Amino acid sequence: MNFLAHLYLSGNNPRLMVGNFIGDFVKGKSRMDQFDPEIVKGIELHRAIDEFTDTHPVVTQSKNRLRPVYRHYSGVIVDVFYDHYLARYWDNYHPELLSDYAEQAYQTIEQFDPVLPEGVKRMLPYMIRGNWLVHYAHVEGIHRALTGMARRTPYVSKMDEAVNDLRKYYEEFKVEFEAFFPELKTHADEFIRNHHHH
Repeated sequence: MNFLAHLYLSGNNPRLMVGNFIGDFVKGKSRMDQFDPEIVKGIELHRAIDEFTDTHPVVTQSKNRLRPVYRHYSGVIVDVFYDHYLARYWDNYHPELLSDYAEQAYQTIEQFDPVLPEGVKRMLPYMIRGNWLVHYAHVEGIHRALTGMARRTPYVSKMDEAVNDLRKYYEEFKVEFEAFFPELKTHADEFIRNHHHH
């Protein structure tokens, strides 16, 4: 899943949110002891979410629609597509306005600036200035996200073209997202409940 989903699936625990947000930027077991235990739990939650997503049959269906053209980038693209549906239908998942939620999320992450990995520190100003979390609700915002990712991949990924597939198969991906996401939410909630750091 992408940034919005990772934040949303953390509930309203600031440290879990930060850990889950920076999950992709903390590799392997790298100096986990530098983080607060709740942030570590957030990083572990991030990995649990990714694993559940990568192995889920409904997500595989979404990926298979893209795989012929985008090959191993299909998973990344589906993650971004799913964030679009979460943003676009946010009211179905959260009582707060997405714009308010996003603002709060940016502030929360900024408050933890001293522990943020370098990659996150570099990205965050762009994210806030471009209000990515809110713009995911628009197809144009998804196009921008995928274009940015395409620029950062070492090989030709064609990710910037994937927005055409989103338009073309909009209902199919939406149905898959709506089938999958509640299961992911349940999985994340259980992880949060069952993992206690002492």
